[in-house]
Amino acid sequence: MKVTPIGVDFVAEIAGLDLRQPLAPAQVAAVEAAADRYAVLVFRDQDLDDDQQMAFGAALGPLEQETATVDAHKRRLRHAQMNDISNLDEQGRLLAADDRRRMFNLGNRLWHSDSSFKRVPAKHSMLHARSVPPTGGNTEFADMRAAWDALPQAEQDRLRELVADHSLIFSRAMLGFGEFTPEERLKFAPVPQRLVRRHPGSGRLSLYLSSHIGRIHGMEVPEAMALLRDLTEHATQREFVYAHQWRTHDLVLWDNRCTMHRARPFEDTRFKRDMRRVTLMDSAPTLEQAA
Repeated sequence: MKVTPIGVDFVAEIAGLDLRQPLAPAQVAAVEAAADRYAVLVFRDQDLDDDQQMAFGAALGPLEQETATVDAHKRRLRHAQMNDISNLDEQGRLLAADDRRRMFNLGNRLWHSDSSFKRVPAKHSMLHARSVPPTGGNTEFADMRAAWDALPQAEQDRLRELVADHSLIFSRAMLGFGEFTPEERLKFAPVPQRLVRRHPGSGRLSLYLSSHIGRIHGMEVPEAMALLRDLTEHATQREFVYAHQWRTHDLVLWDNRCTMHRARPFEDTRFKRDMRRVTLMDSAPTLEQAA
C-alpha cells in the first residue's frame, strides 16, 4: 500500500490495494491509520460491485443499518445498508425535474457531515463512482481540524462546550423543502451533538459542523444560525477545502468526525451520475464521547 499525500495532513491518494479482494488485518490497520491522519482517502480504478463495496466497508467496522431518505420504499439498490447517491429512480431512469426525491437530494449540495442527524452519527463514508457526468458533479471536502486550529483562542473557548441539534428537516428547510410525511418527521426528529469534538484517531480537536444543525442549546435561534453561518464560512475557505473531480471507479473514503463535504451541481436532468455509498457507524453519540 502506497500513500501519496495531496496536502500536508489532509487528503491522500492510496495505491497498491485491490478492494475487490478481502483485506488482510495489516491492510485494514494501514487504511485506518491513513484515514486518521489524512481524513480523506482517494482510491483510483476500483471496479467494484455492490457486494465488494459492502465487504470493504464491513472490514473497517460496523455499517449503518438503514439509509435516510424520503420515499424509502422506492429502492433501486439491493442492499438496504447502501445509500443511493444518484439521480436515478428505481428503474434506473433519470429522476424527473419535479420528483420529490430529486428535491430532497438537492440538500447534498449543502455543506454537511453524513448522519450527524442520527443519535449515533457516521464514522467513515465510502462513496464509489459507477457513472459520472461529463462535467460537474465534483465533491468538495473541508478540513474541520485545520479550521478549528485557525480559530482565535477566545473563539475556541466560547465554542468548546456548545451542543447543537441536528436534523434532516433543518437542512432541507434551507432549500424550502418541507414536504415530509408524519412518519418521516418522527424518523428525522432532532438529535443533540457536540459542536466541538476530539478526533480519537489523531487526538486533535475538530469543529463538528453541518447544514443539519438548526439550534444551539442556550442560544436564541437567530443568534445560533448567525454563528453557524460565520463558522461555516470560516471552515470552508479555499485553504481548508479539497475538490475531488470524479473518475469512473474512484472510491473516496472520508472521516465524518473531522470533515464536511458537499456535492457540486451538474446537469442532473440530462446526464446520469450513479454513486453508491457505504457508511460506518461511530462508536457512540458524541455527547457520550470524550470532549
